Amino acid sequence: MLNLTLDELKNYLRIDGSEDDSILTFLMDGAKEYLSNAGVPESDSALYKLAVMLYVSLHYENRDPSTNIDKLNVAFESIILQLKDYGGDTSS
Repeated sequence: MLNLTLDELKNYLRIDGSEDDSILTFLMDGAKEYLSNAGVPESDSALYKLAVMLYVSLHYENRDPSTNIDKLNVAFESIILQLKDYGGDTSS
């Protein structure tokens, strides 16, 4: 359902090369699972796509466990709430 390619994700993250392709794929799969566990059904909406990209960005760019990412997490959680409220359909 999700129409997000690895190249689109790498473009969003401004990553050249393929050294991190496996970690990015792993994080993208983790994002979809996280959203599913949060009650958000997978969809092809732009907001769902943004949620996946933001999740990957948060976890890719902040791999140091001592990093505090609370401010960015607020934006991610806000998107989750919107997706849950609209059932993944944000076109209305």
